[in-house]
Amino acid sequence: MNDSRIDLNLLATLEVLLAEQNVTKAADQLNLSQPAVSAQLARLRDLFDDPLLLPTRRGMIPTAKAIELAPQLRDALDHVRNALHSHQDFDPGTAKLTISIGCSDYIQATVVMPLVLALRQTAPGVRVAVWNLMPELVEQQLGNQDVDLVIALPRPPAPHLRTSHLFDESYVLIGRRDHPRLKADMTIDEYVELEHVVVSPRGGDFETPVDSALATLGYRRNVVVSAASFLLLPEIVLDSDLVALVPRRLFLRQSEKFMRVDPPWLGEQFKINLIWHERCHRHAGHRWIRDFIGRLVGDQNICA
Repeated sequence: MNDSRIDLNLLATLEVLLAEQNVTKAADQLNLSQPAVSAQLARLRDLFDDPLLLPTRRGMIPTAKAIELAPQLRDALDHVRNALHSHQDFDPGTAKLTISIGCSDYIQATVVMPLVLALRQTAPGVRVAVWNLMPELVEQQLGNQDVDLVIALPRPPAPHLRTSHLFDESYVLIGRRDHPRLKADMTIDEYVELEHVVVSPRGGDFETPVDSALATLGYRRNVVVSAASFLLLPEIVLDSDLVALVPRRLFLRQSEKFMRVDPPWLGEQFKINLIWHERCHRHAGHRWIRDFIGRLVGDQNICA
């Protein structure tokens, strides 16, 4: 068979003809004239080198070849229709979709975990694959289709990448509840004298943007531990006199365990963005996921 002669309209006509077994009824269903359907049937007979439908007194009967083709034809056209509709409509209650998200451990705990739980209720057919964020490889991971979506700090503009602001984040100082030196009205001098644990995602750094901000004021805090993950901080702080600045959203889920201080002289904040590749921009399912994340994050209470 010469594939260049295949016309999806012809196959759609054959599907209806096999169902109706009558040219007039098929023409009515296809909104075509009877001569047009007859002409298409002639082309189909030539394409498959088979009569396909034989005339009888009461209509037409399918040939053995047509009977063999019917289920394959129906499945093939269903796949085509589903492929076309999947990019136009997305029904979260029934759709099947796998989305890969690149993010830090902090975002995994504060955004992705609530997202996964919410999806089980709203879109049970959506699967989430989580990748550890590698900031220097964001463009490569998105371009290579390793990840579909990144949730991270804003990045410089890049070809084929799109971004959307998700939320603003600030820090809160935490320590164990009976910490002997932690208090609500502490001064900046008292703050820098405390023993601090900081997070260095790449490992080994004892300075963060907070330390740079303190340096402009002439202060240097006493950093004694550099951890590789924000998720390690709660256990370290609970079992010692160490204190830590943590993103406010990360603290919310465990706020009853710690003493919290909002230093009025610490205005350090950062932004979190959604970042995705142009290839995903118009996909209905991906659009729905991005909107769903935005609504989910907006509903979270960050005032506590």
